[in-house]
Parts: sequence; structure tokens; C-alpha cells
Amino acid sequence: MRVCGYSDKQLMGQPHSSIRHPDMPRCIFKLLWEKLNAGQDVFAYVNNRCLNGDHYWVFAHVTSSYDDNQQIVSYHSLSRCPKAEIISNAIAPLYAQLLVVEKSKTSRKAGIEASCLMLNDIIAKLGVEYEEFIFSL
Repeated sequence: MRVCGYSDKQLMGQPHSSIRHPDMPRCIFKLLWEKLNAGQDVFAYVNNRCLNGDHYWVFAHVTSSYDDNQQIVSYHSLSRCPKAEIISNAIAPLYAQLLVVEKSKTSRKAGIEASCLMLNDIIAKLGVEYEEFIFSL
């Protein structure tokens, strides 16, 4: 909260989309939710928006919390400060490409699907899984 300028009252109980930076591809969040709903942890680089309009990057580890019946009851994220060179050399250019694809479609859903396909294709051409790609940067 010190970094983003919001108070706890402004953020608690709110969806992450309230601080999602417009330069953050929606397909990354689609991937995140698919993995979380499948019971998997997710690591992702996320560009967040500050209250004053600035932004900040995090390397987030997002995981599910379960009740006694192994039902997902909530999610939590541990965010770290990413290396600047990873953001500038790999993530920002990749996310810019994904955004171009997302914005080129006539609907948000079609844009997200197209950018997800692009991301999956990029990772597949590297011959790795998403997690291996993220940790290789």
C-alpha cells in the first residue's frame, strides 16, 4: 500500500482489476484464474496501477486457500520486486505484443482468446511449460 498509494480500506475485498494497469494483458489473468481454479499455484509478472496513475511491477506467487473439505475459499498472493532487466528485456515487450493482439479484435473475449493463443504459441515454440518459461527469465 505504501507503493501504490491506496489505503487498506480502498483495497480490502476489492477485485485485483481495481489496480490492474491498462498495459497489463488480460490473457495473463485468464491464465492465472484457469490455473488457480485447477488447484495450481501461479507465478506471474503483473503491472499494477497506483492511485496517482503511476505503475509498479511485481513478480507474484498466487495460491488458493482451502477449507476442511478441500474447497477453495480464497486466494492470496505474495509479491516480490522483479528484476528490472527481466521486465524491460522480456516481460514488457511480450505484454506489449499480447496487448496489440487483444486490442485488434472486435470484442474483449475474442481479444483475450487471441492473445492467449499467441502466448501459448510462444511458449510452445520454446518447448517448455508456462512455469519453466517464467522461471527461465
